[in-house]
Amino acid sequence: VRAALTDAELVTTGSAYAVSPGRVTKPDGTPYRVFTPFSKAWQAHGWRDPASTPRTISWSSDVRSDPLPTAVQRSGLTLPAPGERAARKVWKAFREENITGYSVDRNRPDLDRTSRLSPYLHLGCIHPRTLLADLAGRTGKDAQSFVNEIAWREFYADVLWHQPDSARDYLQPRFKQMTYSSGQTAEKHFTAWTQGRTGYPMVDAGMRQLLAEGWMHNRVRMLVASFLVKDLHLEWTRGARWFMRHLVDADLASNQHGWQWVAGCGTDAAPYFRVFNPVLQGKKFDPNGDYVRRYVPELRDIEGGQDGGIHEPWDLPGGVPSGYPERIVDHFAERDVALQHYAALGD
Repeated sequence: VRAALTDAELVTTGSAYAVSPGRVTKPDGTPYRVFTPFSKAWQAHGWRDPASTPRTISWSSDVRSDPLPTAVQRSGLTLPAPGERAARKVWKAFREENITGYSVDRNRPDLDRTSRLSPYLHLGCIHPRTLLADLAGRTGKDAQSFVNEIAWREFYADVLWHQPDSARDYLQPRFKQMTYSSGQTAEKHFTAWTQGRTGYPMVDAGMRQLLAEGWMHNRVRMLVASFLVKDLHLEWTRGARWFMRHLVDADLASNQHGWQWVAGCGTDAAPYFRVFNPVLQGKKFDPNGDYVRRYVPELRDIEGGQDGGIHEPWDLPGGVPSGYPERIVDHFAERDVALQHYAALGD
C-alpha cells in the first residue's frame, strides 16, 4: 500500500486486534503454529487500554468526496443493526445477560447464547480491547472462555500475518495432493450443500441460516465445513469462498484458517481423525431440535431431538417428510473414504 501511494503518505493508526499480529512470538523469535501456547503467550504479553473517546472532533470542510456507493440488497436477508452504538448495545446485553453459562452454552445453536459480536469486530464497530477491558478482573470460566475466543481470532490473524499465502493456499502444502471429487455428481452435491438440501437436518439448518442472516453459529460452521470436505470430498477452498461471499462477519484470517483447521491442513497436529457426525452433533447440541425447526420448515412438525426423530428423518415411520430431500450421501461410508484419502497422504 505504501509503495502504491506515490503522491500521499501512508499513516498507520493502530491495529484492529488487541495485540498486533506478529508481536507475539516464541522465545527464539519464530511464530507460533499451535493455539494453546500462543494463547498463553498472548495473555502474558497483554494489551493496551482502549483508546479514549475525544470530547470534540474537528471536522474538515470543503473536501472533495465521491458519493457513497449504492448498497447491494439481498432479498430476504436479515442483517444486524449497524454502527458502534449498536455494537455496544449488543455487547452490553451479552455481558449482562448471556455470559453466565457461556463456556457451555456457546456450543448450543438452539439457545442463541453467543455474543453475536463477530460482524462488529470484523467491521471495526467495536475493538477487542474494549471487550477485554470490560472483562478485566473476571476470572470465572465463562469470562475466560470468551477471552479464549478472542484469542482464537488473534491467533489466526497472527498465522496469516506470518504466512499471507495461506489466505488462498494450503498452510501445510502436502495436503495439496489430497484426492477430491469432481464431475457432475460433485457439482450437484456442492449445490445441495449451498442451498441446505443435503438431507442432514443440522447441516441444512446451518446453510439456510447463512442464506437468511449472513451468519451461522460457530459450532455449525465447523459441522458444515466437515461435511463438505469429509462427506462430500470437496476442496475446502470452495466452502471458504462461499462463506466469504455470504457471511457478514467474513474475516479473512478467521474464515480461511477455520476452514483449514477443519480440513486438516491448518494449525492442527492430528486432524484427519476429526470427522463430525451430523446426527450426533445434532443430538448433542440441538437436543430438542429447536435449531433445526427454526430454519428447516419441512421438519417443524417432527418431534424429538436426542431420541432421533428430527435429526434422523429417514428413520421416521412415514419416511422423510414431504418437501425435504433424502440424504445425498451415507455419512459412515463417506467417513471411511475420507480417512482413506488422508491416510494415503502419509505423515
